[in-house]
Amino acid sequence: MTETEPVAYPQDRTCPYHPPAAYDPLRDARPLTRIRLYDGRPAWLVSGHAVARALLADQRLSTDRTRPGFPVPTERLAAVRNRSIALLGVDDPVHRTQRRMMIPSFTLKSATALRPEIQRIVDERLDAMIGQGPPAELVTAFALPVPSMVICALLGVPYADHDFFEGQSRRLLRGPTAADIQDARDRLDAYFEELIDRKLKQSEPGDGILDELVHQRLRDGTLERGELVSLATILLVAGHETTANMISLGTYALLQHPERLGELRADPTLLPDAVEELMRMLSIADGLLRTATEDIEVGGATIRAGDGVVFATSVINRDEDAYPDPDSLDWHRPARHHVAFGFGIHQCLGQNLARAELEIALRSLFGRLPTLRLAVPADEIPFKPGDTIQGMLELPVTW
Repeated sequence: MTETEPVAYPQDRTCPYHPPAAYDPLRDARPLTRIRLYDGRPAWLVSGHAVARALLADQRLSTDRTRPGFPVPTERLAAVRNRSIALLGVDDPVHRTQRRMMIPSFTLKSATALRPEIQRIVDERLDAMIGQGPPAELVTAFALPVPSMVICALLGVPYADHDFFEGQSRRLLRGPTAADIQDARDRLDAYFEELIDRKLKQSEPGDGILDELVHQRLRDGTLERGELVSLATILLVAGHETTANMISLGTYALLQHPERLGELRADPTLLPDAVEELMRMLSIADGLLRTATEDIEVGGATIRAGDGVVFATSVINRDEDAYPDPDSLDWHRPARHHVAFGFGIHQCLGQNLARAELEIALRSLFGRLPTLRLAVPADEIPFKPGDTIQGMLELPVTW
């Protein structure tokens, strides 16, 4: 470990696809250093790739944010830290039980089977956007509705309600106040309570994941109602927010690297590798949070029981020991060992679905609109602050 003056965490990016310039000392201090949270509390920050993968697989680190010392990065999130979160905010054995219920719906085989439906949705949204003519705002016209429609179909949530749950998702993730977050969570909970009641009254279950959970797990008592509501919320919110941000920010990054985009157009077989490299470079979920339950010796330091630990994915995925010339886009490097999806038992459940959506969305977007370009100067396009999932607030394009 290298001792440096603690860096305040989190901070905003100055370029939407690069880590904040203020994080440069964290990159120099690999693999482990100290940071300062919003309230002045210290925490450990993991910035080295090898150490990050080792620690993310270490069950002496807990994701339970109700534990004392949990590294809450903002005041508004601190106010709601005691609200339970399925999958992401529970440890084994509860996590193992929840994940096993979900795994069959998110396997590679399941994602592959969904590709025709994803392609249909992508084509439908592109037809509508092209039909309205340029210019277009890509986030609302394409990047957000595609994953929103996919996750609705998968879960069995009516897409007709998308304005409501997309709006509440934004409030849940970005506040701006603790009251906004609490109210958004309450509204989503109430929405799923009502949706569960509707599904319980159906004589025959629908095809969605929630239908199966309601008619099997909830009816036989192996899943509690509150747990089902929490599962539904995290699957819906994470299932569309993350992929929507990857589509918009990935499009922006490609338009800023025309030579790399030209390679993809010349050889579409590079796209799966390009998706991995984009996920590595963009690292939209920048900041995985844990608490140590025991002392851990790592990187020349001792993480004490009760210490907060933050994994800066944008920094970890730029570790030059793992990725030579890490600040450049390179489809030809092996990038599948990135931590954009996390690692270990809490690695993103929906990663196979996200990959399929990104491949189909980007291939179709640039295939059908070969002259796609930004409609305004790049430095005028707003992007998200550093205390939430990274991505574009809007993306004006033309063709």
